[in-house]
Amino acid sequence: MERIYIVGSGVVGKATGQGFAHMGHDVTLVDVLPERVAALRAEGLNARVGIDLSGVPESYVFLTLPTPNTGQSYDMTAFEQGVRDVGVALRTASAMHTVVVRSTVPPRTTEELVKPLLEETSGKKEGTGFALASNPEFLRAASAADDFRWPWMTVIGARSKRVQERLAALLTPFGGELRVFNDPTTTEMIKCAHNLYNAAKISFWNEMWLVCRDLDIDHDDVAGTVARSAEGSFNPLYGIRGGAPYGGVCLPKDTNGFLGFADARDVPMPLLQAVVKVNDDMGARVAAELADWEHVTPSATARPADRASERPATPRPAGLRAVSDVER
Repeated sequence: MERIYIVGSGVVGKATGQGFAHMGHDVTLVDVLPERVAALRAEGLNARVGIDLSGVPESYVFLTLPTPNTGQSYDMTAFEQGVRDVGVALRTASAMHTVVVRSTVPPRTTEELVKPLLEETSGKKEGTGFALASNPEFLRAASAADDFRWPWMTVIGARSKRVQERLAALLTPFGGELRVFNDPTTTEMIKCAHNLYNAAKISFWNEMWLVCRDLDIDHDDVAGTVARSAEGSFNPLYGIRGGAPYGGVCLPKDTNGFLGFADARDVPMPLLQAVVKVNDDMGARVAAELADWEHVTPSATARPADRASERPATPRPAGLRAVSDVER
């Protein structure tokens, strides 16, 4: 049984705390709102205002604090205050505690915001005074408790192998696929990309819905069939390689041709326009970087004497493929 604190006891925090408690761990839910703490206690949960780690043996402190957006930026006010509160609690702690960032945060938050803020407020150093990791949640608001207890994917990011192993041991019993990475930024980016991909897919089908409505056909017939016919739907590895714009005949032809079709019917398609622009820009970028690489790499056909004064071979830029190499 592990000692676990959940800092921030909203939907995600409550589901996380309930899930760990169900597995037999000693869990305390922490929040700044007295009324929320009272409601949690009324449900039979161990909850309190504020966190105190004085005399507490080695524990996990999960940060499940809100990070709402304000316009086109994250509002980290509540998150930063929660981190400060944990740092103050670490100052008087005698044991080594592991702070785990579970909130959805911008990439590099764990190492460039949480770590220095904890070190500043605790007077301790990461690695010797406390441990640090990232374990973003994939919970849906309507089914958060079930999603925590029966996850389909769990990701852990930590520099320390020991922290990776301990977190893996804590989370493995819940089941689902577990992936462990050597740096928290990777897991933070995974969570952001996870949400952004879902948003982009929804917006794509909303654009298709506008076209179907203009054509007076059933959008569900189209979407339901494409969900099974398009490789991008049924093959999870399709199209996920970075630095590889789509090429060939069909995709460039139909993306551009359909933009003209929709424009003629006065149906706006900003997402499809962005798809074409991103692909064109990536194609130009890849071509330029490959040209630079070829310029500094000795020719394979040059005679040894001609190559003696040339610069050493430079590895091909990672991930880059010429448009003509890509089969989509």
